[in-house]
Amino acid sequence: MVKDVSLLNKKMKPTTLMNPRQSLRYRDWTLGAQLKPHILQLGCSMTGSMYEPLGPRGVAGEIDPHNRCLGGRVWCITDICGIICAVMTWLLVTYAEFVVITVILGTTTHPYYTTINIFIFNVFAFLALASHFRAMFTDPGAVPKGNATRENIQRMGLREGQVIFKCPKCCSIKPERAHHCSVCQRCIRKMDHHCPWVNNCVGENNQKYFVLFTLYIALLSLHGLFLGIHQFIICVGNEWRECSSFSPPATVVLLLFLIFESLLFSIFTAVMFFTQLQAIWNDETGIEQLKKEQARWERKSRWRSIQAVFGRFSLTWFSPFTQPPLPARSHSYLYAV
Repeated sequence: MVKDVSLLNKKMKPTTLMNPRQSLRYRDWTLGAQLKPHILQLGCSMTGSMYEPLGPRGVAGEIDPHNRCLGGRVWCITDICGIICAVMTWLLVTYAEFVVITVILGTTTHPYYTTINIFIFNVFAFLALASHFRAMFTDPGAVPKGNATRENIQRMGLREGQVIFKCPKCCSIKPERAHHCSVCQRCIRKMDHHCPWVNNCVGENNQKYFVLFTLYIALLSLHGLFLGIHQFIICVGNEWRECSSFSPPATVVLLLFLIFESLLFSIFTAVMFFTQLQAIWNDETGIEQLKKEQARWERKSRWRSIQAVFGRFSLTWFSPFTQPPLPARSHSYLYAV
């Protein structure tokens, strides 16, 4: 619970804290001095005039390594469940690749059919894994921890009676449409949801990669489903003779698991893909829809909302190697370096 202990001057009115949103309302205390709000919040400490996040041992100023790897150069989330799901994603794609190449297309006598399908399947697999990699290791839009300092609050140029929000968990100024993720332990700008399959939040900076990931996995699964069913029908017609280099029981198990995997993930990722498109189209994130939040922000037009995620229309929309358009940084201290 947050307590207000702002008693800098008897003639000054204290800062008002409002639960449950932890909003801060500032009044202009101009008595020949600058605005000097004094906020004390559990989990934060104050050194001089600066509020700093407490480190893992409770020492102010320690670096938080929770979501940074390789000496802080790469964004990553060390969540066990997310790591397992991410590894499973790559293993399932690898399994599908093995069955398609060795069991289905490895014994066919039609070279054009084999070449075209190998090319299409590998393109989808490569783009899906590349999109997954970018979605997993891209900062989704994390707000720096402990940025609710006196200096940063004064730099915002607040007017009398204006309200801002401060996160009680990570001691940061919450920008509009930001939400706190308990897994990432950060406030994420325009957070949609936390996805364990990419072991990351889907937010302002990586939503494009997540949408592409769901698209290419859906296309890959549909292609694998077609190849698996087609091969199964051929094998049944030939009574499993010369169907593959594996024994008939092994071939049956491999094909059935491929068909089941492809059917399951084609439905799941297609639903996720269209859900994301609907959220972008309506300029409303998944968490905002779930909480039924009233729109306090200015809604973009549908086309402008799509451009905010993918940029201007071009082939780069479908590339996981091009960076999505970044928002204008009106307050640099609200963005992680």
